[in-house]
Amino acid sequence: MSTIAQDTLKQYFGFDHFRPMQQEIIEAVLQGKDVLALMPTGGGKSLCYQVPALAREGLCLVISPLIALMNDQVQNLRKKNITAFCIHTGMQRKEVISILETATHSNCRFLYVSPERLETKLFKEFLPGLGVHLIAVDEAHCISQWGYDFRPPYLRIAQLREELPGVPVIALTASATPLVQQDICEHLTPMPPSYSPEAGRNTKERGDFKIFRQSFERANLSYSVFKASSRINKITAILKSVGGSAIVYCKTRKRTKEISELLNTQGFTADFYNAGLSTEDRTKKQDRWIKNQVRVMVCTNAFGMGIDKPDVRIVIHADVPDCLENYYQEAGRAGRDGKKSFAVLLYDDAEVEALKSLPDVRYPNQATLREVYRNVVHYLQLPEGEAPGESYDFNLKDFIKKFGVDVQTTIYGLKALEQDGWLSFNEQVFAPATVHFTIYKEDLYEYEKLYQDYEPLIKILLRTYEGIYDYPVAISESYIAFLLKYDTDVVKEQLHKLNFDRVIHYQPQKDEPQIMLTRTRIKTDLLTIDSEHYNERKTIFTQRIDKMAGYLEEGSLCRSRIIGNYFGDANMNDCGICDNCLKKKKAVLSPEAFDHIASRLKELLQQPLSTEEVINNLRGNHKDHIWTVINFLIDEGIIVMQEDGKIKLG
Repeated sequence: MSTIAQDTLKQYFGFDHFRPMQQEIIEAVLQGKDVLALMPTGGGKSLCYQVPALAREGLCLVISPLIALMNDQVQNLRKKNITAFCIHTGMQRKEVISILETATHSNCRFLYVSPERLETKLFKEFLPGLGVHLIAVDEAHCISQWGYDFRPPYLRIAQLREELPGVPVIALTASATPLVQQDICEHLTPMPPSYSPEAGRNTKERGDFKIFRQSFERANLSYSVFKASSRINKITAILKSVGGSAIVYCKTRKRTKEISELLNTQGFTADFYNAGLSTEDRTKKQDRWIKNQVRVMVCTNAFGMGIDKPDVRIVIHADVPDCLENYYQEAGRAGRDGKKSFAVLLYDDAEVEALKSLPDVRYPNQATLREVYRNVVHYLQLPEGEAPGESYDFNLKDFIKKFGVDVQTTIYGLKALEQDGWLSFNEQVFAPATVHFTIYKEDLYEYEKLYQDYEPLIKILLRTYEGIYDYPVAISESYIAFLLKYDTDVVKEQLHKLNFDRVIHYQPQKDEPQIMLTRTRIKTDLLTIDSEHYNERKTIFTQRIDKMAGYLEEGSLCRSRIIGNYFGDANMNDCGICDNCLKKKKAVLSPEAFDHIASRLKELLQQPLSTEEVINNLRGNHKDHIWTVINFLIDEGIIVMQEDGKIKLG
């Protein structure tokens, strides 16, 4: 292991050792190789580009579609006195210019950029002066049209590499099938000099990517699937059987609130979280859950990205995800501390049928896509010939009301138009409010004397937020109001006044989804899509749906193996702890032996015992047999695993 990498890890992050595979990945990046790293959620992907970036002079360009995660990463790096910025959809041109100028002329180490920004003329103008020495591509599966979250702007990265010759790339993802892995490598390989768009890409060419893939095995995570007509009854039974912090995933915002309220009436401390809440509410709810003031977070998939809570004991899916990629990522938020944890998926027959009919819903016909496009450009009042690149707030609720259209058709139509390169649609824009002082310090003193009512707010901003004179800093209006004992509306009014007087540049928080045209606005009748690729994507999506349905209906194969094999990990062994493995073990275990162990367990667990104490008291029985009975009785709700890991009677 190179000393520079080890020293960098210790200096900036305070760790003495790397996690498995981080060391090899970092070494390859430091040697200037192109790298694809497949690491599970919580596996420490960020350090794989942050350490080599800090070990060399210059700037690391990080491309990510997740605005909330970008903001979190920037704030975390700044807390370590590392200069970092982010540029994403929804920012005003003035703010983008300010950040790019600061990044160019400062010791900026990380610039996080949403893929849409790579295509803008403004970004291209500043690119040569940024001093980029490493490109990190987060959520790299988005580059593949065969992936579950294809984003056409990611295809711009290959051109970016031509403009930055010799700069290595590290692509990172938690989940990609072998087909998607190959596609990532192909699309991130710089085009050969002889390449022409008309001729197309040589799809067999993979470049010189070094691929690292952690095992998809999670030895401490028990996967289970239950057919349940009453979801709330099954969820409460599970939460009574397994103690500790929990996540319940739902498909709709309405359902998160309903299930949360039902759980509270059953005596659980539960809260709900979805993209319809304000940034302030989301932050409060998230903090309460992280601090274990709330046990159960009922949420949509807007929750979980970038949240490092290792002691989640159980993740329950109240609704079926539409692909194993999403399920693996979300279920993988359980048990990151290595302790026994559970991932439970609930379904019914109607949901399986709905899942199998999804391809036709997800891939609307061309007439529907034209109608969605027409409605969007009229809603945004964009004339024919309007140039691409400008970002617009898009109030989905208001849009649906004004045009009287179906919300599901609209969202899937927007996603299809995005995948065909007509526009960019970002549903989850959680951009916090930012402030940047733009007035000279000597002029600020005069301003405070002239406008004394604003002096307390100015002082609080300067004392509370480090670097606020150097670059835009994320602020919380409610926290400032708390410190000043003002009403939050008063703080916002004063911030707007300071912005008007050019003392600060104040960007209020953004919660609205964003739409950006990525091609010139045309007459609706002229809109066409690439039907060949569109139909291929639909076919791949159908195959993905079939795999998800197969996972639900599989009654004998190890669930951990099914997931690992899906992602190309052929070396998986049976986990021994999923519902299907337990069924097999129970079948091998004689009824007499099972009943004997179960009876002894019930005697022992009159008071809570650790698993070690239980196994010591049951010496003479095979350890695997004891665990089979323990897991079975937990699933049945007869015994309970507490938050501290001890077991007791239910």
